[in-house]
Order: sequence, then structure tokens, then C-alpha cells
Amino acid sequence: MTGTAAPGTATRGPFAGLRRRLGSVAATRWLIGGEDEVTAPSVWQGLIGSLMIMVGSWGVGWLATTPTSVFARTTVLNPLRVEPVGVVLCAILLVLGSLLLVRAWLRLGQRLEHRWETATPVIVRATWWWAAPLLLAFPVFSRDVYSYLGQGRLLHAGLNPYQDWISELPGWFMQGADSIWAESPSPYGPLFLLAARAVWFVTGSSPEPAILMFRAFSVVGLALCLWAVPRLARRFGTAPGWSLWISVANPLFALYMIAGIHNDALMIGLLLVGFVLLGPDSSRSRNLAGLVLVSLSIAIKPLTIIALPFAGLLMLSGRPSWRSRFTVWAWCAGAAAVVLCAVGAVTGLWFGWVPAMLTSGNAAFPYAPFGLLGLGIGWAVDAASGSGIRVVADVVYSLGKVIAVAFTAWLALTRRPIHPVMATGCALLAAVVLAPIIQPWYLLWALPMFAVVRRWHGWLAWALYLLVMMLVVVGVVDQLSVAQWISLFWVRMITGAVGAAYMVFIVFLDPKTSMLFPFASRTTGQEAP
Repeated sequence: MTGTAAPGTATRGPFAGLRRRLGSVAATRWLIGGEDEVTAPSVWQGLIGSLMIMVGSWGVGWLATTPTSVFARTTVLNPLRVEPVGVVLCAILLVLGSLLLVRAWLRLGQRLEHRWETATPVIVRATWWWAAPLLLAFPVFSRDVYSYLGQGRLLHAGLNPYQDWISELPGWFMQGADSIWAESPSPYGPLFLLAARAVWFVTGSSPEPAILMFRAFSVVGLALCLWAVPRLARRFGTAPGWSLWISVANPLFALYMIAGIHNDALMIGLLLVGFVLLGPDSSRSRNLAGLVLVSLSIAIKPLTIIALPFAGLLMLSGRPSWRSRFTVWAWCAGAAAVVLCAVGAVTGLWFGWVPAMLTSGNAAFPYAPFGLLGLGIGWAVDAASGSGIRVVADVVYSLGKVIAVAFTAWLALTRRPIHPVMATGCALLAAVVLAPIIQPWYLLWALPMFAVVRRWHGWLAWALYLLVMMLVVVGVVDQLSVAQWISLFWVRMITGAVGAAYMVFIVFLDPKTSMLFPFASRTTGQEAP
């Protein structure tokens, strides 16, 4: 409407609109480094969501109870962690803030739809702003960071994390590690275990400084991904802004890698930067540096060893001969062997990660269909023959590993080469699908690999949006730290109901985001922020 002032505007003076306009421009410049007022509302909305997550984590995030914990010795957080009302409000803040961040991400993508080629700086700044408040959050979505600290303590005590367990350490449970991993060999590489030992030594076993140090590793991984993804996308002919938005600016990255603190961020970051350096036109020293980075990724988390043959193929062009392939694979194997031997010698762990990586673990998660399949077959065989459930399940899990390795070999050896980065994503995805344990953030292993090679539309896009929202809500509900005298069941029920309701709003009722899904009418609604 024009020509009619809104109630109360007369008291604000004739320059009120100008002042608001200048304030908006100034705030936009401060927030995203420019005058892009189109995307600023989404950046602000995501920042508000991250702040809500930060505050919510103070009530329901994971907190160690050791005497060395700063917050375990104070009552300042009691209203949020001890009182039922405070706990419920923090859980609601956590799920609403997480979904608000998802909505901000979706709206940012809508606003940048026809500007992907030049959108990289805006997306990079938005990602950093959304991640910044999470640096001060308690661990949410996972408490693996306490397992990292426990394994660093194992190594510092002269024990071998590939042979000894966290449960052997006195007071391990008070230090926050999840009991499901307390009697499992470490799945991490020797370089990360060396870093974990350094964190334990430097922090003097105090969990809060240790959390900040481990989170710094995740931040380094985020920075590496933000640098590498646009360069890979531009090299392979994909819009760099879109590739960055769909993979690294994805809320799953901020929530599970930064707020949840996972070394997967560093693993993927090193791998992607290594891929940037590798190429048929790169110098020998540049290719060698790329192979070193890929090898360091393996030393963080050995799973990425399956990317090694595709790293070699990146150095070739066209349809390479068998001789060319095996030559570069020899170079890859040699570089990886030197790096891993050096790290193994420094830590004294050598290649203990190999048998540890081949174990199937002692649990199957509801997210892992293959894990449940193994247990189901084990139950059926045990019912018929009394052979034992776990023995049969382990055979099924070993078969899954063989299938994943065979599939990786086929991707590398096929006569018509598949794009090496795409093949890496397929191999990682196969390793995830055929594993007895799947965690929500495992999606982020393969997502950047697919995103830099090809953009997808239609059902693949909206299915990913739905999956992101579901993994966010499931992650919140599954990983709530609640005092024993408060009903975890009802806190989860309330949190899940609020999360489901906001999901319904985003998918069906929101006049803007509902346009991304095929379920709602395409009637254009009133402009939403």
C-alpha cells in the first residue's frame, strides 16, 4: 500500500525511514561484507538460529562431570540443567534453532538461484557467521569429543588405543565418553591420536579447554573445505556457489562438525585440498604435495584410504592405459607408505589401525540397515542352529566390507573411467551403506564429492532437503543430556513434537520454502524473510 502511513509512524520523524535504511545497509555491510540486502535476511536468520543452538546447548549439551571440569564445579547453569522447565526450554531452543538454521540455508539458496557463479564470497561469509556462535556451545548431536580425549589419555599413559580400551582408564565414565565406544578399538588414524594426546597433555585433562582445542581442528577442516570446494567445482564445470552451498554451508556441517565436534571435517578437508592440487597439468611437486595431503587424511581417519586410487586417476587425463594407471598408483602407494610410516614411527603405533579398521564394532545403529540386517540374519541362524547371533552377524559384516572393497576396485579398474572425484563419492557412500554403523554426519563424506562434479535438480534436491531436516531433528532428540531425575522420555517427546511441527511448517505451510517441495500448492504467498 502507498500513500497511507502505518500507525505510529508520525511520531518517528520524517527521517525515520532513511535512518532504518542506513541502519540496514550498515548492518548488511558489517555482516556479509557488502551491500547484498537480498541475502542479508537469510544470513541474519541463520545467525539467530545458531545463537539459539548455543544457548540451548548450555542446558542439554554434553558436559563432563570430572573434578577438572569448570562447569561441573559451578551452579551457574543449574536453572538450565537441573530444573525441568529450563531443560525443556533448552531442548526446544536447540531443535527450533537448528531448524531455523536449515530454513535460513534454504532461503539463502533460493535468493542466490541465478547468481551461483558469483555467490561464493556471500556463502563463505554466511557459513562463518553461522558457525561462530557454535564455537561456544557445549557438545551437541554427539559426545564423541570425550572419546577423542579418552583415547589421547590412553596414548599418553603409554597404552595402545588400537589394543586397549577407554574403559581401562580410571574415572573414564565421568570424563564423558559414551559407553558404547568404551570397549572398542580406536577407529582413528595415528596422526589424530597424536593430536588427541597433545590435547590431553596441554589441557591437563580439563574438558572445556580440550573441547575448544578439538573444535579448532574442526574449524581448520571447515576452512579447508571452504577453500577447496569452489576450486574443484570450477575446475569440473559446476557452479562453485551452488557446490559450496549444498555441501559445506549445509547446516549438517555446522551442526555435526562444529557443534558436534568431529574430526571428519579435517579428514574431508585434507582430502579435498589434496584433490585440488592433483591434476594432469600439475607439476610433480604439486602432485606430490596433493598425495601427501591425501595421506594425512588417511592418518586422521583411515577410511579415506579408499580414495587413494582415485587420487592417482586425477593425475591422468582421457582414457588412461593400464600402464599409466599402475604407474600413478605405485606413486600413490609409495607416498602414502612414507607418510604413514613416518606418523606411525612418531606415535609408536605404526599400522595398528589396519586390524582396528577391519573390526565390525560391537553395535548396530537404527540408522544402519546393513547392521540391522546382520543382526537379523544372526538371530534367524541362531534360532535354527544355536550358533550365536554375533558370530553370524560378524560374517555378514565382513561380507559387506568385501563388497565395498570390490565395488571400489571396480570403480578404479573399469575400462571406461568414471570421474575420479565422483568415483570417490560412490566408494565412500558404498562404505557407509555396507557398514554396521552409520552416523548422520557420514553423509558429509560423500556430499562434497558429488556436489563439485554435477548439480542435481528435481527429486534429488528436495529429497536432500528433507533428509537434512530429518537428520537434524533425529540428532537433537537422540543426543539430549538430561539429569537422571528428569524424564528423558518426555523431554524427547516434547522436543520431537516441536521439531516435527516446525518441519511441517517449512515443507507445507511456509510461503517460501514450501515452493522447494512437490507437496504444497504453488500459490505465491506474502514475502517472508
